[in-house]
Amino acid sequence: MGKIKRLYFSRISITRLICFLTLAVVIFANYYTFFPKAIAVFAGTDRLVPIYRVETQEKKVAISFDAAWGSDITPKLLEILKKNNIKTTFFLVKFWMDKYPDMTRRIAAEGHEIGNHSATHPNMGSLSKDEIVKEITETHNKIKELTGQNATLFRPPFGDYSNTLIATCNELGYYAIQWDVDSLDWKDLSANAIYERVINQVKPGSIVLFHNNGKHTKDALESIIKELNNQGYKIVPISELLIKGDYYIDKSSGEMKRGHM
Repeated sequence: MGKIKRLYFSRISITRLICFLTLAVVIFANYYTFFPKAIAVFAGTDRLVPIYRVETQEKKVAISFDAAWGSDITPKLLEILKKNNIKTTFFLVKFWMDKYPDMTRRIAAEGHEIGNHSATHPNMGSLSKDEIVKEITETHNKIKELTGQNATLFRPPFGDYSNTLIATCNELGYYAIQWDVDSLDWKDLSANAIYERVINQVKPGSIVLFHNNGKHTKDALESIIKELNNQGYKIVPISELLIKGDYYIDKSSGEMKRGHM
C-alpha cells in the first residue's frame, strides 16, 4: 500500500513539473522579446546618469553653490572667493533671481559661472518633457537677461532626475550636473564638520556642493580653499573641469570619462 502511495504522489509531482515547464515555455514563446529588455533595464544599460565627477590626472576640483532661498550670506562668500582669486559655479533658481537680480548680476560680474537650477525648484524626475523644457528655458532666459551668460550646466533640485530629464538637457545643449562631495551645509553642520566632510572626500575631478545661504558655509569656506591649495589643487568652475571632445558617463559612478563606452 505504501509503495502505491509513493508511486501516486511521484506521478503527481511529475505532472506538476510538466505543467510548470509547459507554462514557462508558453510564456517565453509569447513574450520572449520582453526578457532582453528586462535584463537590459536590470543591468542599467538603459539608465541615463548625470555627471557626478570628472576623470582627470590633474589636481583640479570644482566648487559650486546652489541658490534657491536667501541671500544674506552670499556677499561674504563672494568676498572670500575674490580674496583668494577663486572662480566657481553658482546654480540659480529663477524665482531667486527674480527676488535678487542685483546679487545675480554681482555674482556674474565677479567672474563666476552661472548654472541653471530650474525655475520653480520642483522634483524634476517626475516632470514631463514639456514641463522640463519650460523649467530650463525660462531660467536660461532669465540668466541671459541678467548676466549675458548662456548657461550650459543644469543641476536638478534635490538631485532628482530621470532619463527624460537628462535626454532633454542634452537636446537643449545642457550638461546635467550632480556632485560627488556634499558639504551638507544645508543641515547647519558646524564649520569644522563641513571642512572635514569636504577635505576627507575630495579627489581630483570632484564636484563639491555648497549652498549660498548655508548657516556656517562662510566660516568653513576659506579654510577649505586654503587646505585644497596646500594639497596642490586648483579650484575651477565646473565647465572648466569638464572633458572637451569625446566622453561618456560611467553609469556605475557618474564619472565623466574620456573616449567611448
